Amino acid sequence: MIYVIDHKDSFTHNVVHQLSLFDQVECDDFSKINKSKLNRSSTIVFSPGPGSPKDYPLSSKIYNQFKGKKRIIGICLGFQQILFSEGANIIEQSKIYHGFQSDVIVSKSSKLFKPGQKFKVGRYHSLKLQEPFKAENFDITMRCAISGAAMSFENNIDKIYGFQFHPESFLTINGKLLIKKILST
Repeated sequence: MIYVIDHKDSFTHNVVHQLSLFDQVECDDFSKINKSKLNRSSTIVFSPGPGSPKDYPLSSKIYNQFKGKKRIIGICLGFQQILFSEGANIIEQSKIYHGFQSDVIVSKSSKLFKPGQKFKVGRYHSLKLQEPFKAENFDITMRCAISGAAMSFENNIDKIYGFQFHPESFLTINGKLLIKKILST
């Protein structure tokens, strides 16, 4: 079962719909976590949402509690939430990407996706990872083809994955395949 922690984003139900193609999905508001569902889940997904990761201390607490114990996926704010919980700085970027399609390139450090592959993704964010960033077992595995900004990470040891972009967006080519690969790890 996949447990989605909803950060009150209009895209969360699209995320739930995409995930439900692969497994049973339960979804609760970040402020109303159901501990029974959380404990039963095999995968935790931190949804997109407004604001900054520092606005969601309970999500960081859940991440730290289950890191290495369950598969964890972060999408947009969820991507930032995981990195923030790992000590990263999340900063405003000079250009805001809301409903913007960008090309990303898969880096050679990816174990799940073909290095050098280039494809289009849907972006909806005004914050980004400040680099350099180092955390044990974390690799930046996709970057914006133009700016070089981090667009995904993999931690294949602890089964933690994140996308700065929205795999559920119609602007993302093969978003369903990205999720399928992660859920099959």
